[in-house]
Amino acid sequence: MDYAARFETGFTYAEFLSRYGSETDRVRWAEFHRQVRLTDEQRALLRSFVREMKVLVLAGAWCGDCVNQCPIFDHFSAEGDRIRIRFFDRDDASDLAEVLQTCGAPRVPAVMFLSEDGYVCGRAGDRTLSKYRQLASTLTGAACSTGVADSLTDAVVQDWLNEFERIQWMLRTSGRLRKLHGD
Repeated sequence: MDYAARFETGFTYAEFLSRYGSETDRVRWAEFHRQVRLTDEQRALLRSFVREMKVLVLAGAWCGDCVNQCPIFDHFSAEGDRIRIRFFDRDDASDLAEVLQTCGAPRVPAVMFLSEDGYVCGRAGDRTLSKYRQLASTLTGAACSTGVADSLTDAVVQDWLNEFERIQWMLRTSGRLRKLHGD
């Protein structure tokens, strides 16, 4: 699949919600969006990114995991001008749903990171480590606390920021891209 070309057919955050979200969905996403708070350090990190990264997000406006993660991506792209995000509906983008399966199923959100020229750099989803720790604790008893954040939302924001930063460093240190940009 030509992921760079496919990226260009995606929707912005607002377009995605307008097209695929019911009024109830849009309210749920907006409520969570208002809860997301980036720290000064997180905002500074996002502003420090120098390489463009393209991010494909396979989502469902109806999906609770998407409600609790996709607004975080919108905050990241609003803060860091090198982050371009396009959303795709899982049910309408069956080609992406097929290649972005997680654990043998088209689970969402599924995220694929691309370089500025369309090379795949990484995949992530459907939940972050902090969320899985929280879920596991309900099945098996208390899980080991990370001590990273005061709330699950803060921890998930940091988990995702760590992944965005990892990809940015991959792009920044790439010999191919350093040669292309002369740095």
